[in-house]
Amino acid sequence: MYPFSKIEKKWREKWRETGIYEPDLDKAKKPFYNLMMFPYPSGEGLHVGNMYAFTGSDIYGRYQRMRGRNVFEPIGLDGFGIHSENYAIKTGKHPMDHAKASEKNFYRQLDSIGNGFSWNEKLETYNPDYYKWTQWVFIKMWEQGLVERKKANLNWCPSCKTVLADEQVINGKCERCGSDVTKKELEQWFFKITDYAEKLLTNLDGLDWTEHIKTSQKNWIGKSEGALLRFPVRTVGNVENERLQQAKRSNNSNFIEVFTTRPDTIFGATYMVLAPENELVEKLKDRITNLEEVESYTKKTKSKTENERIAEIKSKTGVELKGITAINPATKKQIPIWIADYVLSSYGTGAIMAVPAHDQRDLEFAKKNGLEVQPVVIPTRVGPGVMAWMSENNTHNEKNILEVIEKSLENKESAYTHRGSLINSGKFSGMTSDKAIGPITKFIGGKKEVHYHLRDWLVSRQRYWGPPIPMIYCKKCALNDPVGQGWQPVPEKDLPVLLPRIDDFRPKGSSEAPLASHKEFYETTCPKCKGPARRETDVSDTFLDSAWYFFRYPDIDKNDVAFDKKRIKKWLPVPMYIGGAEHAVLHLLYSRFLTMAFKDMDLIDFEEPYTTFRAHGLLIKEGTKMSKSKGNIVNPDEYIEKFGADAVRMYLMFLGPFSEGGDWRDSGIMGVVRFLHRVWGFCERELTGDSISSLMHASTKKITNDISELKYNTAIAELMNILNRFERDGATKKDLETFLLLLAPFAPFITEELWEKLGNKYSVHTQTWPKYDKKKLVESTIKFVIQVNGKLRATVDAKRGITQKEAEKLALAEESVKRYVAGKPKKVIFVKDRLINFVI
Repeated sequence: MYPFSKIEKKWREKWRETGIYEPDLDKAKKPFYNLMMFPYPSGEGLHVGNMYAFTGSDIYGRYQRMRGRNVFEPIGLDGFGIHSENYAIKTGKHPMDHAKASEKNFYRQLDSIGNGFSWNEKLETYNPDYYKWTQWVFIKMWEQGLVERKKANLNWCPSCKTVLADEQVINGKCERCGSDVTKKELEQWFFKITDYAEKLLTNLDGLDWTEHIKTSQKNWIGKSEGALLRFPVRTVGNVENERLQQAKRSNNSNFIEVFTTRPDTIFGATYMVLAPENELVEKLKDRITNLEEVESYTKKTKSKTENERIAEIKSKTGVELKGITAINPATKKQIPIWIADYVLSSYGTGAIMAVPAHDQRDLEFAKKNGLEVQPVVIPTRVGPGVMAWMSENNTHNEKNILEVIEKSLENKESAYTHRGSLINSGKFSGMTSDKAIGPITKFIGGKKEVHYHLRDWLVSRQRYWGPPIPMIYCKKCALNDPVGQGWQPVPEKDLPVLLPRIDDFRPKGSSEAPLASHKEFYETTCPKCKGPARRETDVSDTFLDSAWYFFRYPDIDKNDVAFDKKRIKKWLPVPMYIGGAEHAVLHLLYSRFLTMAFKDMDLIDFEEPYTTFRAHGLLIKEGTKMSKSKGNIVNPDEYIEKFGADAVRMYLMFLGPFSEGGDWRDSGIMGVVRFLHRVWGFCERELTGDSISSLMHASTKKITNDISELKYNTAIAELMNILNRFERDGATKKDLETFLLLLAPFAPFITEELWEKLGNKYSVHTQTWPKYDKKKLVESTIKFVIQVNGKLRATVDAKRGITQKEAEKLALAEESVKRYVAGKPKKVIFVKDRLINFVI
C-alpha cells in the first residue's frame, strides 16, 4: 500500500513552496485561463458535488499545462448573499463571524483535493477590497444609463424576506428556499439588461457552449416578432360627467395597447383581457360601474402566491369591466373588456386581444363566460401540423374543415392555432396568414415590433449580508433633478461604502433592509449640494458579486483599478469555463450582460466573457439527489482521509461522463483504490519486458481525445487497460513514464511521487504531454489462436501479417498441437491475424 497521506502532505507543501501553479500574469507567453465557478461557503463546508466540479475542471487545466500553456486556475468564495446569511441566522452566528469560520474551513478543504490552484489570487466577495469594486461596477452602470430606480410589482419571498429577480423564481417558488413567491409593489433598483436583449440572443450562435445551456438562454430571452395594436376604449351610455369626459380624453386611458404575434387573427378578436396588475385598470376606474367587484378580484389576485396564480390560470377566473368596452379596430365592433389571471403583467403590455377560435386559453375562457367565438383562419393546405389537428378532432375530410373547426369550437375542444387562409376578415379574406400580417397591421394603424420575455435585472435586496448599494438620495437635489430623481452615486474616492457590523442584522420582512434602522449608516452628506442626504440601505444581489469576479482574479494585486485593461487583454475572454447547468440563466446571462456593458464603456475589447463553456452533470448518491433534508450529503473529508485525494478524484471522474454526472456509492470507490495500489506496487518492481509502444501510442491518442472532450471516465478505463498489460507483459521505463504522464492530471499526488522515484526532474506536471505516432498505432505482434477441430489448443505470439504457411509451421511446433495432428489434416482454416484451425 502506498502512503498517500504522507505523500499528499509532502507535495502540497512543495507546490506552495515552488509556486508551480502561479503563472506570471504579465509575462506569460501562452496564457490559459482555466476558470471554474467559485463556491458558496455554506456552513456545512465543501461537499463532494463541489469536488466533482472542481476536479473535472482541474484535470483539463493540468492537461493544458502539460501541453505548454501557462495555466491560471484561481479560486475564491462567493460568500455574500442569502445562502450564507440564512445559515448564520440558523446557527445564531453573526454573518461576519460565520464568514471567517467557513473561509478557513473551505480553504483547508480546497487545499486537500489536489487542484492546481493559483492561491495568490484568491478572493472573497465579502472582503471590502473586492466589494469596493462591485460598488464601482454599480456606479459605472449608473453613469452609462444602465441603472434605473422604479416602482414595480415584484416577486417577494416571505421566507427569505426579500424581493427576487424573475430568474430566481422557479415554477412559482424561490430558487433558494423553495417557498411560494408572492407579489409586492416596491420601488427598487434595476439593471437595464433588456437594452442588450438582441445582442445577448444573437451572440449565442457564435459561442462554443453546451447546447442545452444556449437553448435555455434563448428561451429565457424569448424573442417574439409581431405588432403593437391599439384598441380604443369607449364608455357605455351617452351621458358623461366632466370627470369621465376628462378621462376619455386622456391619452393614457383612451386605448388598450396589445402586443401580438398574430395580427392576422384580429377579425376574430371578440373580447379584451387585462392582467389584474395592469395600471390601466386604475386609470379606467372612474368609468367602471362594477368597481367594487373589480377591486375585490384584483386585491384577491395580488395576495396570491405565484403557484396559486398558476393554478388560477388553469381555472380561468375573471371579472368583466362593466361600463366600458373596447373597439376592435378591424371590425369596428364593441367588444367587452375583462381582467383575468390567465394574462400576466410580465407578458407584452399586460393586455391581450382574445381570439378564442385560435387560442386555446382564450377558447376555454370564452366558453366558460359565454363570449363570442369567431373563426377567421382555416388551413391553406394539409401539412403535418394540420394533419395532427384534424386527427385530434376525428376528421380526415379536408373539404369539411371549416365545419370541423366550428364544431370543435362549439364543443370547447381545441382551437385551431395554425396559420392558414383568412375567412370572415373583410377585404383580407382569402389571403394567407403570412401575407396578411403586414397589410392588416397597416390597415388598423398598428406597428411592427419585437418583444422579449427578458425583463430588467432586479439587483436590490432587503437584507443585510451584501454590498451596500453606493447611492445617495438628496431631497433638495430631487427638486432640480427630474431624471435622476435626487439619486447620486457615492464619489469613487469614498469607496468602499463599508458594511457596518450590526447586531439586528436579521431581515425585517418589510420593504426596508436592516440598515434602514441605523442612522449612523444612512445619514450622510450630499456629494452635490453638501446638504443632508440619505444613503441607500438596500444591498445588492449576490449575483452581481459573481457576475464580474473573473475580471478581478488576474488583478487582485491592483488597488487602484477594478481590473487592468492590458492584463485582461492577455487572459480574457476565458477559453474554458466549467460549471453547473443550474446557472444557465442566472449567472451566465448576467455575466454576459456586464461584459457587453464593459465593452461599450471601452474598459475591455471583447463582448463575450467565455469562449467555451461546458456544463458538468449532477452527482447523486445511491440513486437519489443529494440534499441536506435527506441527510445524504457526502463530505469528501472522510474519504480523502481514508483513501487519499487521488482515489476520490479518480472515483468521481470514473462514475460516468463528466457532462452527465454519476451515482456515488461508498463501495464503488474500492475499485479505484485497488488500481492506485497496483500502480504503486508495479512501480516498485524491477522493470522487465519489451516495449509495448504500439499500445502506448494508441492509448495516448485515446486519452488525449477523451480529456479534450471531457470524457474522463473512458480515459481512466484506458489507463486501467494499460496497467493490466504492464502487469501481464512487463514494461520499459519509457512506457512507464508515459503512463505516469497520462495519469498525472487525474492523480496528481501519486504520479508526482513516482515520477521522482524514477529519478526524473521535478515536476511531472510541467512535463510535455505525450505525443503519439500514427504509424505506430498498430502493434507489430498479435496473439494468434491455434485450434484443432475448433477447440483451443494454444495461443502464441506471432508477427502481424503472418501467412498461412508460416502459421502452420508455427502451430505444428507447439507440443500441445502436435499430439493431436499426427498426419496431414483433412482441412486447414486460416483467418488472417486471428487463428488457424486444423480439421482432422
